[in-house]
Amino acid sequence: MTLIAPHYNKANKKALFSFLKKDRYLIKTPWWLKKLYPDCLWDMQLKEKVLYLSFDDGPHPTITPFLLNLLKQYNAKATFFCIGDNVVKCPEIYQQLLAEGHAVGNHTHHHVNGWKLDDKKYINDVEKAAIYIKSHLFRPPYGRVSRGQIRLLRQANNPFKIVMWNILAGDWDADLKPKKCYDRVKEKISEGDIIVFHDSEKAWDRMSYAVPLLLKDFSERGYKFEVIG
Repeated sequence: MTLIAPHYNKANKKALFSFLKKDRYLIKTPWWLKKLYPDCLWDMQLKEKVLYLSFDDGPHPTITPFLLNLLKQYNAKATFFCIGDNVVKCPEIYQQLLAEGHAVGNHTHHHVNGWKLDDKKYINDVEKAAIYIKSHLFRPPYGRVSRGQIRLLRQANNPFKIVMWNILAGDWDADLKPKKCYDRVKEKISEGDIIVFHDSEKAWDRMSYAVPLLLKDFSERGYKFEVIG
């Protein structure tokens, strides 16, 4: 079992201390955390003005099309880490992602937490999603995956590239104001960053505010948005 959660610590609404009642997470991934997970991709070592937008938990029947229209306006590409069950529910939107030149990745079939499942059940859920999501990219939900699960994913017949992130927007966090969500991301971005947002209802208020601004501001600065390969 890994010792440090690379994603976040979920709020405990029954906690005695107020700071424990809110989600706690790092916006910028520190170098030492990357060292603990050397088999995962955290960012691209680039000096060029390129960013890698990614979206977890879709496809969603209305939110994902919103993003596709927005990305098209800026000639931007992104990587969508899809839940297998959502692909089954929204096959046309999944195909649209591919047709418009975006990349897709496996995000398990039922959005399972690797710290709460044994290795066999976890890999079975990933393999079920792989029936519908044809990709060598994988991102663990919540960023929670054991070292044993990482090893199995990398040793599969079709090995996965395990993709984490360098910028975590926190757009799922209902306690976070939309403007603050964007301001914190904007302050931390650097060349080659992999940035995580979510195409989900829970994230909508913050994501729908932050992503249009990010695309506008950084496109004007000369940045390009490309897929994770």
